Amino acid sequence: MRVIYIWSILVCMSCTSGVIEMKELSERYVKLVLRVGLHDADYVDAYYGPKTWRPDSSEIKSYTLDKLLKEANLLLTSLASRKEDNEMGMLRISFLRAQLTAVKTKLEMLSGKEFSFDSESQGLYDSKAPTYDRSHFEKILTELGHRVPGSGDLAQRLETFRQKFAIPKDKLDIVFQTAIAEGRRRTEKFITLQKDESFKVEYVTNKAWSGYNWYQGNGFSVIQINTDLPIYIDRAVDLACHEGYPGHHVYNALLEKHLVVDLGWTEFSVYPLFSPQSLIAEGSANYGIEMAFPNDERVKFEREVLFPLAGIDSKNVDLYYEVLKWSAKLSYSGNEAARNYLDGQWTKEQAIDWLMKYGLYSRERAEQRIRFVEKYRSYVINYNYGLDLVKNYVESQATKESARWPIFTRLLSTPQTPSHLHR
Repeated sequence: MRVIYIWSILVCMSCTSGVIEMKELSERYVKLVLRVGLHDADYVDAYYGPKTWRPDSSEIKSYTLDKLLKEANLLLTSLASRKEDNEMGMLRISFLRAQLTAVKTKLEMLSGKEFSFDSESQGLYDSKAPTYDRSHFEKILTELGHRVPGSGDLAQRLETFRQKFAIPKDKLDIVFQTAIAEGRRRTEKFITLQKDESFKVEYVTNKAWSGYNWYQGNGFSVIQINTDLPIYIDRAVDLACHEGYPGHHVYNALLEKHLVVDLGWTEFSVYPLFSPQSLIAEGSANYGIEMAFPNDERVKFEREVLFPLAGIDSKNVDLYYEVLKWSAKLSYSGNEAARNYLDGQWTKEQAIDWLMKYGLYSRERAEQRIRFVEKYRSYVINYNYGLDLVKNYVESQATKESARWPIFTRLLSTPQTPSHLHR
């Protein structure tokens, strides 16, 4: 049954002085983010507002870090005195406050201010991920070791086992396109997508990430898949859902439709990567995998459809997913590597060694992960901690699976902050 999302809150858009002030604040926020992007090429992840608002690279001298920081503080001060008498209005204010705090933090970083890993993530993503010591990961490794075939070094055994499930390069496109189509079919049962939404898939190399969604506006995305390293069969559904349906592509399209087009909230026409919005985006994209393929449905689909397409023997599929389940419990090892490396507690080599020992990364994948950390820093918490936060939020409000889609859809369609999900 298709869930029809009905807005329960009507927001008055009449031409009062308050609305005019909010409109101006929204526009100034967008222009501020775009100008910060002159100082960091990775900062603006997506923008589909007026072209005239986007500054030219030659204007960088006009928008110094000090000048932009003053603007961020001014907008934060303006927000502090604003009050709204409806839920959507309050969510909007909270969202902008969190986003502007992140803008300020980013500008301070660009100006040379040093933050600890946790202080940085709090400022940029409105969150601080939990810490885990070696004993936490050692217990998981012990359990995982009982499940991975063979004897000797666990990381090597895992790598050998997983190689049997690598997708041949000449099969990548058909496998990914099929996984994306299935993710879309399942998502459409519960979320009304705009009629002309679409995407295209590109295969790229020499990237610090495994997949990326570049949202272009008007319901269109470019999804890029990095083929530097072998891609295992489970990554097809992971990336299809995370980057596509019901992940980043759907999230961006819903925000554009409901907030930018329907309500005229221009602040959502820009997406600064290093902001609380990313924790919601990455967390919901990862949880979206489970939403689209709950319980054993994923294994069934992959065994019956994707394995044959990839030409992979599915006789050990149950063991494969048992191993993956325990491997996923090691995800926070990546946060510890990033935290200690960026805080100067570990050298680069020590961080790589940690990932190989406690994350069971191959040397190549550990080096790629550290390249990601060097480029995106505390962004790493958005994947695992973001997933846990979104999962706990949705499931605390809807214990039955059938009731989770409306909660999940509202999360994707309204202004949300990590702080709000904690409540």
